[in-house]
Amino acid sequence: MRSVTYSMGVSLDGYIVGPDRDFDWTAPNEEVFRFVTDEIREVGVHLLGRRLYETMLYWETADQDPSLDASMLEWAAIWKPLPKVVFSTTLSAVQGNARLASGGLAEEIERLRAEPGEGDIAIGGATLAAEAAALGLIDEYRARVYPVLVGGGIPFFPQRERRVDLELVETRTFSSRVVYLRYRVAR
Repeated sequence: MRSVTYSMGVSLDGYIVGPDRDFDWTAPNEEVFRFVTDEIREVGVHLLGRRLYETMLYWETADQDPSLDASMLEWAAIWKPLPKVVFSTTLSAVQGNARLASGGLAEEIERLRAEPGEGDIAIGGATLAAEAAALGLIDEYRARVYPVLVGGGIPFFPQRERRVDLELVETRTFSSRVVYLRYRVAR
């Protein structure tokens, strides 16, 4: 069965975006960018909320940007054909290899898990991930923890009404002092 993963950059105090809506502190260095590129290779489909979808639209045409280096062109070449499912109540159409979700999050994940296919089902965006977590649908949390305290904003981990036990699967410390933590939900 395909795993549902939630992976993002996060401040040490637990936020993916600061109180000023800024996340420039998550800009990866070359080593972290290579790691994230390798991680996205393992994804079979990416679920996104509207805000993250709109942020990531750049990558649909990034291969036409002459200023991009080889590693960014490689990312674009992986991202562009990756199937994406966008959850939005305000968008009427999406671009690239994306489709609007036809059902609720639980129904979409259940359908995607039942389909033949390889690669993880990745969730991007804190709001969508919070909904998936509340429904008990996330199998792995993958945090790239940046050495910064932003003091508030959008939290990586949703507020929970129940305890969730996790098993540490992998850690890695990058030269930039970013620490990668990969946890599997103990079931």
